[in-house]
Amino acid sequence: MATLKEIAQAAGVSTATVSRVLAQDSSLSVSQETRERIVEAAERLQYKPKHLKKPNHPPKSGQPDIAILLAVSLDDEREDPYFADMRRGIDKKIQELGLKQPVVIRRNSADELQLPPLDGLIAIGTFDSKELESRLSPNTKLVLVNSIEETRRHDAVKLDFRQAVDDVLTHLIGLGHEKIALIEGREIIGRLDDRNSERTDDDARRVYFEKFLRERELFRPEYVATGNWKSTSGYEAMQRLLDLPDRPTACFVSSDPMAVGALRALHERNVTVPEQMAIIGFDDIDVAAYVQPPLSTVKVYPEEVGRAAVSLLYDRLQGREVPQQVIVGTKLVVRESCGGGSRSAR
Repeated sequence: MATLKEIAQAAGVSTATVSRVLAQDSSLSVSQETRERIVEAAERLQYKPKHLKKPNHPPKSGQPDIAILLAVSLDDEREDPYFADMRRGIDKKIQELGLKQPVVIRRNSADELQLPPLDGLIAIGTFDSKELESRLSPNTKLVLVNSIEETRRHDAVKLDFRQAVDDVLTHLIGLGHEKIALIEGREIIGRLDDRNSERTDDDARRVYFEKFLRERELFRPEYVATGNWKSTSGYEAMQRLLDLPDRPTACFVSSDPMAVGALRALHERNVTVPEQMAIIGFDDIDVAAYVQPPLSTVKVYPEEVGRAAVSLLYDRLQGREVPQQVIVGTKLVVRESCGGGSRSAR
């Protein structure tokens, strides 16, 4: 395993800087380029965090070989802290259980991925589960995390998107809004054999958003704008909504990074928030409380998602045969961007 000194040498910085960046010390003043260089070096050298708590049971010889398969690129992970927080939860639980550090594999790192022989795999993102099965040994235990595919054959961990959407829309309607828009990100169902043979599917937030509003005869297809989860796409999607002849008065955005971009578009068009446009994001990333106005959002718990995934995998490796699914809850955090004061709602 790599040391902080080795990462510092690879990144061309001091050991202290590496330590603070990997600990996500927000008070450290370094350029984004330096942060990215350190993260890339740590991942390339398969750094094992030293700050994690001492395992209850030290790793023994003959421990199962496990891996984490990520649908997102390193750039995507930098853009959205959700994935870094989930990885931290996985690392902590791995340490607590005394398991071997997992191999990290990214789907987009090669045209065709060759999965090594594994006892267990945690797949984060949406993959073609049948293709995954064909690449794995029949004895490999598979846990799907945040997959939009419905499967009863494998363990899975998901966020409670239905409750989250219900909370958001109930709050907005309670404030008097009927013209409610959605800025969504498209889910990509990735394959391992060819990066270009991807298909997209509706995100769960879109499914529940449409169902909720159709039941109340409030759904308008023109009020759905699609992005790619990045801030720039949120900016562009909001511009399209503002160009409609009959503008929405409220908008639910499927991720906080996209919501930040949407806020910038509103500011540039002199649309006041929340008076002319209420906005609610999703994730509750650190910056959400500090944008102007502070962003109302759905708080999620990615570290708990990561921990739950490892727990499920561990139980299967210990002999459990019946697949299980874990639903991790969310909380609506109301700030100034949507009106209604500053509070938390279940």
